[in-house]
Amino acid sequence: MLLMRATCITLFLAVPAYADGPLAVAAVVAQTRAENRIEVMVGEIVARETLSMSFPTGGRIATVDFEVGDKVASGAVLARIQSVQQEQALRGAQAGVATAQADYRQAAEDLDRQENLLERGATTRISRDTAEDALRIAQGRLSQAEADLNRANQAVEDTVLLAASDATVTARAIEVGQVVGAAQTVLELALGDRLDALFDVPEIMLTGDIPSSLVSMSLLDDDTVGFSGTVRRVSPLVDARTGTVKLTVGIDDPPDTVTYGAAVRGTAQRPELPGVTLPYTAMTATADGPAVWIIDPETRQVALQGVTIARYETGRVTVSDGIDDGTLIVTQGAQLLYPGRVVTIVEATP
Repeated sequence: MLLMRATCITLFLAVPAYADGPLAVAAVVAQTRAENRIEVMVGEIVARETLSMSFPTGGRIATVDFEVGDKVASGAVLARIQSVQQEQALRGAQAGVATAQADYRQAAEDLDRQENLLERGATTRISRDTAEDALRIAQGRLSQAEADLNRANQAVEDTVLLAASDATVTARAIEVGQVVGAAQTVLELALGDRLDALFDVPEIMLTGDIPSSLVSMSLLDDDTVGFSGTVRRVSPLVDARTGTVKLTVGIDDPPDTVTYGAAVRGTAQRPELPGVTLPYTAMTATADGPAVWIIDPETRQVALQGVTIARYETGRVTVSDGIDDGTLIVTQGAQLLYPGRVVTIVEATP
């Protein structure tokens, strides 16, 4: 009896730990390729040169003479603020100048009369000098009144917003009756006809090898309208909220249908270093990092192989190191594998 028990225990221990049959998996043959990666961006058409318009003084908007999209000529009135107080101050300054001028003329006549009397000995030098001092005081008051008048005139002029040059209104931030502050932007003007495309691109897109400076573009609502541009400026700052960087592309020869504010799609090519591209289902991990299951072509047994990931993309990854060309890599069924398990390949993609 004891001998029979020992024999059963020995037979039990001799059974392999893995008694599973071959597992059907899909596999791919590793092949190193170097290809140009296409980067796609979505942005907006903007004016290359813009001007923010504001009133030097605050007040209530009286009139707005242009809408977004209107073209304006140099010197055209864009908007006005109510100017009742400024006009009252102007009239007061004008009256002050008139009074100062009359005082000055009177002081000049008094000095002239005192000089004539002094020549005939009919007055004293003190009286003549007093008249000269009065003239100097009147002259100073006149100069002050004229300065006040100039300020009053400028204050009235500041209630009218004029176009600095020929331009197009691209944004309007005011309505009649609205109260605005001094230097508050009320209108945006586009100067000239040159256009840019402004893109907010992920920071990662501008690391490593920067995409080609030549960008092909098309309108989102009409992809038959195609044009191109060259990268003019890359912002040195990353938007902390979105994690994007502003990329400005100068449009070389925009079609007539391309207007301010139009949504645009841009594509650029990025040269990539050679690597093995795999579907994301091929990836697994070990304590040391990313890995894949490789298949021995003779025994059909699998083993883990550590790899270095060059980049992640939608639905796939690119491996830069750890895999030789021709290696069989499991792409489906990896979650059921363990080292040494025998597999059968149901699909092998070159």
